[in-house]
Amino acid sequence: MIREDDKYMNMREFSRVDAHIPFEVRLVPPEERKNIRSKVSGDAVLAEFRSLPDLQDKLLADWMKMLNMKLDAIINMLIFQREGFGSLPFNHVNISGGGLSFASKNRYSQGDVLELRMMLPVMPPIALYVYGEVVKIETQSSGFMIGIQFIEMDEEIRDEIVKFVFKRQREILREKRR
Repeated sequence: MIREDDKYMNMREFSRVDAHIPFEVRLVPPEERKNIRSKVSGDAVLAEFRSLPDLQDKLLADWMKMLNMKLDAIINMLIFQREGFGSLPFNHVNISGGGLSFASKNRYSQGDVLELRMMLPVMPPIALYVYGEVVKIETQSSGFMIGIQFIEMDEEIRDEIVKFVFKRQREILREKRR
């Protein structure tokens, strides 16, 4: 006999985790919906750069890689700042590779499409624009709990979210062992 908990777990495609991350929501107007696509912030800028050539001198190659990593970090910080990711408010979310839920004072309707700007706190941090369709709305005393399913998302972006979820799960397990 299948227990109710087992049946529920089999319905989920991805692991979920609670996290506090820089996060902001915007309702996507109907006229913008045909052009949406999830992306990593700064992808277009970084795609223009070539990788370093292979060098024979190992010491020089190591120094060049270190300098390249530092320059990448500076470029990312500037892009994050320019696009407003540095000033995003921290919010509690429950996130998985398939979607997320969050508390909101705004009531959204089922089927609404939302743009989510968020920063995944990994090393280096990843700033994302992701899109989701509202699939669940629960009324709460302080507003609403909104559940969204990700849409228009490449597997590379989904993989970054899944990696973050697993990293966060490992952190939670370590905290419990203490």
